[in-house]
Amino acid sequence: MIIDCHGHYTSEPPEHHAFRKTQLEFVEGMRDAMPVYPGITDEMLRATIEQNQLRLQRERGTDLTILSPRASGMGHHIGSAENNAEWSRISNDLIARIVEMFPANFAGVCQLPQSMSGDLKPVLAELERCVLELGFVGCNLNPDPSGGFWSAPPIHDSYWYPLFEKMVELQVPAMIHVSGSCSSCLHTTGAHYINADTAVFMQLIQGDLFSAFPGLRLIIPHGGGAAPYHWGRYRGLAMMLDRPGLAEHLMRNVFFDSCVYHQAGIDTLFRVVGPANIVFGSELLGAVKAIDPETGFAFDDTRRYVDALSLGEVERHAVFEGNARKVYPRLDARLKAQGR
Repeated sequence: MIIDCHGHYTSEPPEHHAFRKTQLEFVEGMRDAMPVYPGITDEMLRATIEQNQLRLQRERGTDLTILSPRASGMGHHIGSAENNAEWSRISNDLIARIVEMFPANFAGVCQLPQSMSGDLKPVLAELERCVLELGFVGCNLNPDPSGGFWSAPPIHDSYWYPLFEKMVELQVPAMIHVSGSCSSCLHTTGAHYINADTAVFMQLIQGDLFSAFPGLRLIIPHGGGAAPYHWGRYRGLAMMLDRPGLAEHLMRNVFFDSCVYHQAGIDTLFRVVGPANIVFGSELLGAVKAIDPETGFAFDDTRRYVDALSLGEVERHAVFEGNARKVYPRLDARLKAQGR
């Protein structure tokens, strides 16, 4: 079985985006009344999925995608806490409907209603709702709700502890994933995403998060940002900060996905980090929707890069299925209930 741990619903009906636009206009005082969310039919949802994510699943030979709302659309740096809570509920409900339509193909991961206010109460409530009522298996956690200004405390800070306590209680991991960039200096997918992945890895080195939460699991996407390609730097910094080695300090709890869009990058990721800490992912449908002229295949068809490695059967199973079932125990239980 091939599980893709990193999928986004980026083929939403245009009515969904139109609502968000008018919702923000109301918050900014440009409208007199809060808009009402339009009726999006099952037929509309089915068409967007069958023509996009489901089609690519079949073409690329993957079996199940862990699906979450569009990351850049979370928009934690805009709107209000109340506004973002409503937007998260709406976005997560769409994911739940898709999973209900295609239970063999998708599992849900939720957007958290983070905001510049920093209030975690609505975050905890929405996480609990999504896991216990909608059957979601994880969440996306934005370490920088300010959209590039890094106003939130580092990920190891006690500010985040209520969320981590709830995640451990519910047995769900978080994928570290920022939203849109509000800085013209930081391209959202080409800079802001990768910067955040790298920054969080360093924050984890600086702190001692997993001593407080040994059962916590975090996935750093996009191949871990720059971390695997500067592994010596981070090993050395851990020593200078009087931290344990990376294997002991972080790598029992931290996993990277395989959303790296060329063979040399995948080769380095696997050589440095190793299959035990890599979960297959493609970012379906994500940052780069183009054909690589050097290969003739889509940049984000990441299975091809993993297949090209000389992995043994045990390692291959771990990357494509076993690690995901370990990191997402609720997914494992769901698959077993389906006889898979």
